[in-house]
Amino acid sequence: MSVELIIDSSPKEVVIAILRDNKLLELHKEKNNNSFSVGDIYLAKVRKIMPGLNATFVNVGYERDAFLHYLDLGPKFNSFTKYTRGVAGGSLNSSSIDFEFEPEIEKTGKIEKVLKTNDQILVQIAKEPISTKGPRLSAEISLAGRYLVLVPFANKVSVSQKLKDVDERERLIRLIKSIKPKGFGVIVRTVAKNKKVADLHADMNDLVSRWELCYNELKNAHAPKKVLGELDRTSALLRDLLNKDFNTIHVNDNTVANELRSFLKTIAPDKESIVKDYNGKMPILDNFGVEKQIKSLFGKNVTLKSGVYLIIEHTEALHVIDVNSGQRGKKKDSTQEQNALEVNLEAAEEVARQLRLRDMGGIVVVDFIDMKEAENRQLLFDKMKEFMEGDRAKHNILPPSKFGLVQITRQRVRPEMDIKTAEKCPCCGGNGEVHSTILLVDDIESNLKYITQQQKIKKIRINTHPYVEAYINKSQGFFKGSLRKQWEKKLSCLIDVVPTTAYSLLEYRFMDEKGEEILF
Repeated sequence: MSVELIIDSSPKEVVIAILRDNKLLELHKEKNNNSFSVGDIYLAKVRKIMPGLNATFVNVGYERDAFLHYLDLGPKFNSFTKYTRGVAGGSLNSSSIDFEFEPEIEKTGKIEKVLKTNDQILVQIAKEPISTKGPRLSAEISLAGRYLVLVPFANKVSVSQKLKDVDERERLIRLIKSIKPKGFGVIVRTVAKNKKVADLHADMNDLVSRWELCYNELKNAHAPKKVLGELDRTSALLRDLLNKDFNTIHVNDNTVANELRSFLKTIAPDKESIVKDYNGKMPILDNFGVEKQIKSLFGKNVTLKSGVYLIIEHTEALHVIDVNSGQRGKKKDSTQEQNALEVNLEAAEEVARQLRLRDMGGIVVVDFIDMKEAENRQLLFDKMKEFMEGDRAKHNILPPSKFGLVQITRQRVRPEMDIKTAEKCPCCGGNGEVHSTILLVDDIESNLKYITQQQKIKKIRINTHPYVEAYINKSQGFFKGSLRKQWEKKLSCLIDVVPTTAYSLLEYRFMDEKGEEILF
């Protein structure tokens, strides 16, 4: 099994695709100006106490106030508050936690007894802004590394429950207790299994240095202010996912590629060479077949190779997936029950993939084909859990009901990945009428003339449909050459025509040598 990371970096956003055996497994899009990512730490100001909700609305600088519930304050909230006031006020002159902890807050307490309006508190983004809601916050600050998670104001050392080996758990706890700084707790991640103390110590030092950065930004700060940013989405994915199965990372931006090599050098030096620069003419997502998979996987109907298809409907908090056998051929000797089981098992694997791919959260109801035998329903349930094991989001799966419904709850920390596959026609704007196709090449030439003569741009890339690209690059005769060659000679410029499968037949765009669209 091979895992590839494809990174499409542009001035506006970074698109990250994870392929397993050339099959799209996850897709992430991150705006370059995104200031409210999960894990970011802010000095925030309390805006309004809501006793009825036992919560408060907090100003972190977003257009809508963020939400903080009493249960998300954490037992050490008073110690965090004391530290925050001391550092921001200038009375604490060290990032180390060497003072006595404050008493823990009550588990069933009231928020109005702990906070008041205009208080400045240290918070961490737990959920990004979704739809009309602001960010969801937590005051239990933690810093995640490759092998460890550092928890200020806690002395406990714990190990991931996924690590079952008792001897290894005891070894890790013993090692971490010997190297952890005073005033910090540590959670040991599953990937720390069998790692040397030098690797764990290096990760610990990196996390402590990040806490020092937080301290430096907090000094004399005024809310709202971002005091520590989480790693960008690419680096966070590498930190959380990188394993022996990862064999290649393709990047179309040299700067991003060098940053990744530098990051990999710190967390996994043996993997530094897997970063590959992509300099092909085709857009990187087209070259690796990602764009085609996106178009086929993000619509309302998702068809599998066997003919089985899913219908996916969305509401604000509920997603419904209907399983249909479609054109799948029934085997000669199989019964209706056996056929239903085979369809359901195939669909279950795709459902698990779709949940990760679209990052669907909240409640998901899957309507599988009815099966009469209890053992088949149990098999479907076991397989569904198996397919969902690789999902990093917290989730819970209920056994199939007597109606064949499987209910799934899945943690949602970011907006759902929503890609419209049915596009508004870029040629007619939706009115059903287009300019004459015979004039398309004339329009392109006219726009090229304006760009070269008025905007003085002499290196131009034209992204267009493959059919149009083939026509422009095709030789018009021995003496004439291709249209592209004729335009270059006439306009004294360099032109590169690139086929883009994501474009409609009459769609085209002009790009400069930096890859930015030329507007005119």
